[in-house]
Amino acid sequence: LGIYLAALLGNGLISTAVACDHRLHTPMYFFLLNLALLDLGCISTTLPKAMANALWHTRHISYAGCAAQLFFFVFFILAEYSLLTIMSYDRYVAICKPL
Repeated sequence: LGIYLAALLGNGLISTAVACDHRLHTPMYFFLLNLALLDLGCISTTLPKAMANALWHTRHISYAGCAAQLFFFVFFILAEYSLLTIMSYDRYVAICKPL
């Protein structure tokens, strides 16, 4: 619960800061906002069910629920890796081939 709340608070603060401050509307902060939202989606896919199972001392999950969790978790992870790849290529171009 503590890790989940810390992730929600940290990513929520990043999202709020980037959305509210007009000076942060640059490509770098756009990527950071998207990373924060993807991290929120990734952690919110599996942790609430895991916390509920720990609270009620059960290990039950339906097949459809498991498939949905797996689909969304893989989707968010792949989207995060794709965004990190785009960010690293952007840095490479900015350093090695400046305008």
